[in-house]
Amino acid sequence: MSVHTFSSRDFTRDVSAAKRAAVDGPVFITDRGRPAFALLAIDDYYRMVDHNEPTFLDLMDGIPGGTYVEFNPPRAAIHTRSAELE
Repeated sequence: MSVHTFSSRDFTRDVSAAKRAAVDGPVFITDRGRPAFALLAIDDYYRMVDHNEPTFLDLMDGIPGGTYVEFNPPRAAIHTRSAELE
């Protein structure tokens, strides 16, 4: 794992390079020579906070205003018949 440093100006000019560097390890983004932000690969972040990748349900629960939404889908009218085997 290697640590990379980008100035704010370099980060703004080439975000893709910072994203590629984050695959190898954390990327520190400096502001006036001092670390101001850190860019991590999402897997590294989940490992750091000891959390697994969120499920689809977790993501849906995180949508603002999504609480107390009534959901009453109509009942499906499915008609079945016996299979005709010869």
